[in-house]
Amino acid sequence: MNQHRIAGVDEAGRGPLAGPVVAAAVILNAKHAIEGLADSKKLSVLKRQALYPLIREHALAFAIAEASVLEIDNLNILGATMLAMQRAVTGLSLKPQLVRIDGNRAPDLGQTATETIIGGDALDPAISAASILAKVYRDAQMVELDTRYPGYGFAKHKGYPTAEHRAALARLGPSPVHRRTYQPVLQSQLF
Repeated sequence: MNQHRIAGVDEAGRGPLAGPVVAAAVILNAKHAIEGLADSKKLSVLKRQALYPLIREHALAFAIAEASVLEIDNLNILGATMLAMQRAVTGLSLKPQLVRIDGNRAPDLGQTATETIIGGDALDPAISAASILAKVYRDAQMVELDTRYPGYGFAKHKGYPTAEHRAALARLGPSPVHRRTYQPVLQSQLF
């Protein structure tokens, strides 16, 4: 298999109560190894932010895509995640021969071969790179949403169901970027 045409795919934002789910696809360049690639959850914010432009600069191809809160509520999080992954792979400027996906489920990519790897974000450099792109991109979106919807603490918890976020939901009710089908958000609408 031509190593240059293998794409790694990962997502960020399945667990939060607010904001989109973001996926990234990356085809790394074997001639430009990027030191320090790892599962984005294991890297510090500063390390992720340092790797983000290096991945974009040195990859043969990359794409970042998302599924909206409305799509999450209409499809469910798994369906929306698969949609975001499809969009990311479709957005690549080079067509991959193989797509490696973190996890145990793969989106329908037509004739393109797929391979799922549980824990792939820690095992496959291209998946690690995709993990970093998706996480940094989504975190930046949540910081921006914090300015549009103050009081929820999006910049701090990135939409995850922390005690602080749940307290803000109880106090303020859901914002337009909350996932209405998620139980803690549903419960906050009952009061």
